[in-house]
Parts: sequence; C-alpha cells; structure tokens
Amino acid sequence: MQGINRLFQLGLLLGLELGLEGALPPPCDSQIYCTGELLRQVQMAKLYEDDKHFVDMPLTKAPDQVLKAFDELQKSSGGNLSRDQLKTFVSEHFTDPGQEMQTWIPEDWKDSPKFLQNISDTRLRAWAADLHNLWKKLGRKIKPEVLKQPDQYSLIYSAHPFIVPGGRFIEFYYWDSYWVMEGLLLSEMSKTVKGMLQNFLDMVKHYGHIPNGGRVYYQQRSQPPLLTLMMDRYLKYTNDLDFLRENINILDQELNFWRHNRSVSISHNKKNYTLNRYHVPYGGPRPESYSKDAELAELLPMGARESLWTELKGGAESGWDFSSRWFIGSNYLLDIKTSQIVPVDLNAILCQAENLMSTFYSQLGNLQMSENYLREQTQRKEAMKALLWNETLGSWFDYNLENGQQNHAFYPSNLSPLWAGCFSDLDTVKKNIKYLEDNKILAYKHGVPTSLQISGQQWDFPNAWAPLQDLVVKGLAESASAQAQEAAFQLAQKWIQTNFDVYQKNKAMYEKYDISTDSGEPGGGGEYRVQEGFGWTNGVALQFLTRYGDRLTCGSGPVLLPTSWLPLTLLLLGLLC
Repeated sequence: MQGINRLFQLGLLLGLELGLEGALPPPCDSQIYCTGELLRQVQMAKLYEDDKHFVDMPLTKAPDQVLKAFDELQKSSGGNLSRDQLKTFVSEHFTDPGQEMQTWIPEDWKDSPKFLQNISDTRLRAWAADLHNLWKKLGRKIKPEVLKQPDQYSLIYSAHPFIVPGGRFIEFYYWDSYWVMEGLLLSEMSKTVKGMLQNFLDMVKHYGHIPNGGRVYYQQRSQPPLLTLMMDRYLKYTNDLDFLRENINILDQELNFWRHNRSVSISHNKKNYTLNRYHVPYGGPRPESYSKDAELAELLPMGARESLWTELKGGAESGWDFSSRWFIGSNYLLDIKTSQIVPVDLNAILCQAENLMSTFYSQLGNLQMSENYLREQTQRKEAMKALLWNETLGSWFDYNLENGQQNHAFYPSNLSPLWAGCFSDLDTVKKNIKYLEDNKILAYKHGVPTSLQISGQQWDFPNAWAPLQDLVVKGLAESASAQAQEAAFQLAQKWIQTNFDVYQKNKAMYEKYDISTDSGEPGGGGEYRVQEGFGWTNGVALQFLTRYGDRLTCGSGPVLLPTSWLPLTLLLLGLLC
C-alpha cells in the first residue's frame, strides 16, 4: 500500500494517468490507517473518544519502521498489550491530527460582497457578514511534507487549498463541498471554487472517482456525485468554457464510475430498467468508526459480519450515515441493507448530471455526445417514473430491491427530482405540495425534518440538515406554481430563523439542528457529537438570504407591510429581534 499510495499522490502533481474508466477503486490496504493489527488494537482499546482521531494522526517515521516497532512490542509482551502500552506506543510514533495542514485565508475573500446589500433586515445582514467571515476560519492548505512523504499521513494530498466542513471534519468532503461552493460563489470567491474543483477533477483522474473525503481510508467509497453540478455552478458565475473544455472527459470518467460500479438492473412489468444505488463491495470495519462497527458486528454470526460492514460503508457513501432509509425490517442499524435500496436522490442527481453533460457537450460542439447523454437521461426518467413515482401519493419513493416495493416513509429526498429539474411540470409540482401537506411537513416550525422516523440515528427525526432544506426549497421555488413558490419562501424563513436564533445563543453554525424543541437547538444522535463550523450550513443560509433577502426577517415570521413603510419596518425589526 505504501508504494501505491505514494505513486497515486505523486501522480496528482505530476499528472500520471493511473485511473481506469469504470474500474473499481483500489482497496485501502494500509496496515496502519485502513486495516491490520495495530489499527484493530488501538481502536478497540478506545484510546480516544472518537475513532477518527487515531486514523487522522500523522506518523513520526516511515510506516515500515512503525509496524516493525509494533511487532517487536507485541512479541516482548506476549501478544497482550495493555491500554497504557498502546497509548505510550501511539504517543511515540504519531502526532496530533491537523498538523499536516495550515489555516489558509482565501486570496479572493473580500470585505463586502454584493449579496449583503440585498438583505433588507439589518440584523440578518450583519449575521450574513459573519457567515461570510467564516470562510476564513474554514480555509485549509496542505503542507508540502504530505506530498514529499505521503505514506506518513492518512491525508490525501491536494494541490489547491479548500474549505472544510468544520469540527472533526478537518479535510475535504465530496458532497459537502457542493453547498460550500454555492456559498463561496455568492461570496464572489470563484478562484477558491476553481481550486476546489481542480482538486476533485484530479481525484477522478487518478482514482477513477472522488473519495468520500480527503483520507486514504475513504478511497473505497464515494459520495453523492455532484461534480457535474459543481462545474455547472462555477460556469454560471464565470463562463469559463476553457476550463470545461479541458475537463469534460474527466466529468465523463466520474459518471462512468457510477455507470459501471453502482448500477442495478430491475425487471418490472416485463420490462428491464437500469438505475443506480450506493454499494461498497469491501468488508471490514470503517477505520474511522472501527470500534463501533466491530461491536455492532459482534451481535451477528461470524459469517454475516462482512456483509454488515459493506452495508455500513454503503450507508456512508450515501452521505446519510445513518438513516432508517437504509434499514429493512426494523429501525435498527443492525438491519442496514443500503445496497438493496434504489435511492430517489442518487438517481435525481444523475438525471440532472446527464442533462448538464448534454448541455456541456452541445456548448463545446460535440452533438453526438450531447445526444448520447440526452438518451441516457430519457431512459433514466422512464425508469424513475416506472419504479420510484407513486401517482396515488404524489411523490417519489426509494425502491426496495428485496421485495420490489417502494418505501413510503417521508424523507426530503423524495422531492429531489423536482430540485434536479428532471420532473418539474405543474401537475407534478401540485402533487408534491399536496404530499407535503398530507404529511404535515409544512407545519414544522423550524424546518423540514430529515424523516418522521425516530431511530436514534442522526439522519432521522428530530434532526434537520441544511442540504435537505435546499432539496425542498429550491425545487419548489423554481417551479411554475405560485403556491409552491410561497411554500418555499415560508420554509426558507423558518430555516433562517432557526439558524439565526441558535447563532445568537452560541455564536456558531452547526451541521444539523434539532427541530423538535421550542426554539431549535443543535442536533444530536448518531456516532459522534454535533459539530460546528459549518461549511454546508453556511452555504445554504447564504443561498436563502440571497434568494429572499428582501423578504426574510429575523423575527418569527415575515412582516408584511407596504413598501413605503420600509424605513419604519427596518427600525421595528431591529427593536424586535
């Protein structure tokens, strides 16, 4: 692994073409960061509150030397190392996480981006300026030592600086970065966005896909494939067609990864359809959650444990780690079967990507490829309509491959085809609105819940997540229905109010929020404590503040006064908030 990892990382700088289109990602076989006895013993000893801490620690010397020293220690101790011995060994051979990066203030950050001037509420405008300032706190640049000695780090070298989510997430994450980029573009930081895009394109070029996050232990799995949409958003702000022309083949390569490795054929009503799923065909506990995965697997017979671990990794690839969406037969994590679920949102994202790729190729003059992608999108839309749409309930639903039935539970992802622009006719939009009303989703005071299921997992009730608010709000806002547009505004107002109120109390933005409380609080549940920062929450808040800046208030709801009263309105809002 050490030699392979070094070759891959040097390739990012030298431009070596090591990735194969459609090939499975290489297994991470680092005997320190991904598998092996040292990893097992340290993680099961629970030296740290969070398993991620250990696998993020840089080595003080070459991995072969560390493994040799560990082997000698085991022999001298008869194979039974105490917790104190392990702690001493780690302190001698590793350093604290994060030292391989440095804080970076983006060069294109500016004091007063234009969007701030369009926010009428003075307190919301001041808060938006605080969010804009957070980009300076979340910027990171990888030190040159990581490129020179990549085997001593779990961090994957990236040539360009980037924005991290925050908290325990001190490296890049794939799908988080889309909403971060949306916020950065509103902050007029297209140079930073281009650098982040280039990092992702480099990952595809050399790994064949984009890893879940910027660590070697994430390379077996990806995350929701938003690279094509990232490119589209960057182009909308810059019209940098040269950049698109240089990288269109790499966008193709990423979609090929999903075609070849994450597709499934489904027979329905005597017709075969092809859609996509999350599926990571590698066993073993996740290194960053090793002890939790190992302890959960102890509840199963030996022969069933590897299957459980592959399903957990699939759940992590979805970004929804974890949720009742992936459980079959119960509300317990032990029953996770991610690979047996065909998710609405994954297929909506790919449907959107196929349309964008058709547009890109048309812009570049390649009409044949443009037609190919339109044909793929047409086939996907037909499959989604046949398998995921429910005319009676007026929404899309995940499809269970085991029983050939839809999961009719509510998740915001059910509305993702509208967000993706793949199904946005007025009749469908009206049915979506009725679906939200029937499930009383519009009645929640603090935002759209992640589900209505209580499972103890972080991607279930009572948590609400910023990207899922965007999935619902943007889809409704950009439809042709006045009713849907107004519902979108009301949902945005609730979410901004929740974010604003919690920020006033804690001076922090969070990755998720508990919307079951009277005032809204930071979220909880899952495998780790709620994290603050927070990249995609900031990005979505800036999107809503930009879209509705002339209407949003920092009070409990919109204040509808004549426009001639605007000065008095702003004065009253300043007093009330």
